[in-house]
Amino acid sequence: MVMAGKGTELWKRAKRIIPGGSQLLSKRSEMFLPDQWPSYYSRAKGIAVWDLDGKEYRDMTIMGVGACILGYADDDVNAAVIKAVEGGSMCTLNCPEEVDLAEKLLKLNPWAQMVRYTRTAGEALAAAIRIARAHTGNEKVAFCGYHGWHDWYLAANLASDRNLEGHLLPGLSPAGVPRGLTGTSIPFEFNRDDQLAEIMGKHKDVGAIVVEPMRHHFPKDGFLKNVRRIADEAGAVLLFDETTSGWRMNVGGIHALLGTNPDMAVYGKAMSNGYPMAAIVGKEDVMNAAQGSFISSTYWTERVGPAAALATIEKLEKKDVPSHLKKIGTEIGAGWDKIAKEKGLDITLMPEFSPLIAFNLNYGEKSQAISTLFTQEMLERGYLASKSVYVSYAHKHEDVAAYMQHVDEVFGLLKKAIDEGSVEKRLKGPVAHTGFRRLTS
Repeated sequence: MVMAGKGTELWKRAKRIIPGGSQLLSKRSEMFLPDQWPSYYSRAKGIAVWDLDGKEYRDMTIMGVGACILGYADDDVNAAVIKAVEGGSMCTLNCPEEVDLAEKLLKLNPWAQMVRYTRTAGEALAAAIRIARAHTGNEKVAFCGYHGWHDWYLAANLASDRNLEGHLLPGLSPAGVPRGLTGTSIPFEFNRDDQLAEIMGKHKDVGAIVVEPMRHHFPKDGFLKNVRRIADEAGAVLLFDETTSGWRMNVGGIHALLGTNPDMAVYGKAMSNGYPMAAIVGKEDVMNAAQGSFISSTYWTERVGPAAALATIEKLEKKDVPSHLKKIGTEIGAGWDKIAKEKGLDITLMPEFSPLIAFNLNYGEKSQAISTLFTQEMLERGYLASKSVYVSYAHKHEDVAAYMQHVDEVFGLLKKAIDEGSVEKRLKGPVAHTGFRRLTS
């Protein structure tokens, strides 16, 4: 019998009055450890998280879903936010920070000349698609990767329940998306520019091509350059979604390291260390099309987001944070790999994008139950843990060393459970859900 904490009980209450229990699929307790996950925090600092019962955990998993690149409640960013709040977070006049941030983003993206803001990357992508369509006069979108919840994207699932299989979220329902959008968004696979070329050959009215330049694997065989060429030949706007990839391998967009520039790039998540902020950076001729469409929202003009982003970017540069993220991520991956080999646990490491280090368990249908057992056992040892870690600047070498001592013990336990056929018997609750599976790049 599992002893329910305050967070577990609150989660049960939440599910009765909030559809899905949370505003974000990735934060649903069932995605981690059904009936056992602490679910709510009272405070967080660095990589430490305290639940509603006052129990402390170390976060070795998604770190605010990748938003807190410097660690929770970073002192420098918080100071900038407090100053912004005390000076007034909203006003009839505009905050000067949004101009300062635009100039900074353009310096980091010398191929671009203009910037627009939202407060989440999903809405930034929706605005960017609107701008691209306005610029080209064409409505269709070709895409690969994950790009949020808006209608333009989920329209890809209108024609077939399996249209996004292998591209995004298997079985994701487009309920509520207008049927009139059927056929307007067309998926292709990462590193398959041949598929994109085929799409462009069949559809002469593609206005935008949207790509995550990288997730877990580097682009191969000139993929991004070929996508750039195809976009140019078709007169389509090339949009890079840097929501996840941005700021982690370098200060700015990873496309700068990969040697291909887009027409527009969208940034979010890590650029403001947990405070809502997102930006569309783009070429002047494309971005000016925004003037011919109504794209406007009150809270896109508040002060906290730009202030947080400026402080975050300043610290990313000053402390060379991406180098730290890569070192720590590589260290975590090497630790997992070494211990798994010692214990005889069959895993596949995904080491290329080391700031978002991850591994897969190679046990077919049993893998999800094994993963749930890993999360359960690590939680009992004081860790929020899963098969991936969004590395932050607050993760230090000593944190990794302490974490690996427990991983050593738990990997051994997993192997024993697999050999005995006792994985599910050892679980104190149901197997975690698998509804948010990213299968690209």
